[in-house]
Amino acid sequence: MLNSIKVGNFIMEKRRAMGMTQQQLADKLNLSFQAVSKWENGTAYPNIEVLCDLALALDVTVDEILAGSKRETEGLSYSKAGVDIAYTDAIKKEMARHLETEDKRVMNGVGPFASLYDIHFPEIKNPVLVLKSEEPGSKQKLAMEYGYTESICHDMINHLVNDIVVMGARPLAVLDTIVCGNAEKDTIKTLVRGIADACRENECSLVGGETSIQPAVVAPGVYVLTSSIAGIVQRDRIIDGSSVREGDAVLAIASNGLHTNGYSLVRLLMDKQPQIKLEKLDGLTFIEQVMKPHTPYYRAIKGLLDRGVLQGMAHITGGGIEGNLCRVIPDGLSAEIDLSLLRVLRIFKYIRSSGAVRDEEMLRTFNCGAGFNLIVREQDKDFVIKHVSQFYDCYQIGRIRRGSRKIQFINRIDWM
Repeated sequence: MLNSIKVGNFIMEKRRAMGMTQQQLADKLNLSFQAVSKWENGTAYPNIEVLCDLALALDVTVDEILAGSKRETEGLSYSKAGVDIAYTDAIKKEMARHLETEDKRVMNGVGPFASLYDIHFPEIKNPVLVLKSEEPGSKQKLAMEYGYTESICHDMINHLVNDIVVMGARPLAVLDTIVCGNAEKDTIKTLVRGIADACRENECSLVGGETSIQPAVVAPGVYVLTSSIAGIVQRDRIIDGSSVREGDAVLAIASNGLHTNGYSLVRLLMDKQPQIKLEKLDGLTFIEQVMKPHTPYYRAIKGLLDRGVLQGMAHITGGGIEGNLCRVIPDGLSAEIDLSLLRVLRIFKYIRSSGAVRDEEMLRTFNCGAGFNLIVREQDKDFVIKHVSQFYDCYQIGRIRRGSRKIQFINRIDWM
């Protein structure tokens, strides 16, 4: 049973020990000093929204505030190990707000052991689930360092959705995992909000996930993100490249920058040349350019999925065009890519020149301006280009030929 006088005296004792007035404590908590006064005279309790911040301000645990006393025993506890259960429960309440969705297929929210999702699709005769896991790679290290906490969530979800869209799938539900050394409520809230917003933008739902606090494994202030998605496609509408044939056109859809690949090289370049961080490129600093969120392509191609005009698609991630487009090229055929047609963004030109990076390495590491590839029949080419160009720049970069090598580059990239 809570004792308001005991709780109030404990708060007053710890406040004074910290050398703070009631007003100074109130300022830390963004409250009026009258609220602090009411706690200390035992006429009110701190509410759940402020309890965790109060514990941090007084350098105690939530449990100690509620008990109204400092724990005397030196025995082991989860809090001593770095995980405050009451604090994490408060974080979960914050997370629940961002998991609210209008998707009627989501059958439960935060609290149950697992998420329930209704997969009854009467309009799909032979539904096939498309599953994928993803993480934003070493870009998330830069994101945390330079204040792109929410932006990196869009990177992760956009990348994830792009990877299942290439199969012709419609995104349904996402589960996320946040691993951290210590749980900072504001950071967790920002991450969950960012993931949930990115899901909504991609017409799917964040239905649950896991926040794992591992103080002895992950350094304080470090957050590691991963997520998994389930999508759905009708069996006879799966797009896997099996219908690609000689004479088909290969199209490129523009990227907005590096997306989520090549950041180990970028970080090495920044370590060797720290001054480039603030170099201006097209009105943005180098950091702003490389931290642009991964382009979401679903909205540009969803209107084409049921039209039968897409024979193959490739999301251009690590490995570049050669390492990704090859996945949808049938044996005996070759995608002849004219590198001189690539519309290379300035950020790639700058990285190449600043780091003296060889052309082969650029093509293997980065998308070089082409973030997504489509393979279409010649007679459908103009229609597809016109449709996609309502969202992003789209243009032809190659042709499907006979050949034993699945990707064949011709000509050279224009780096000027």
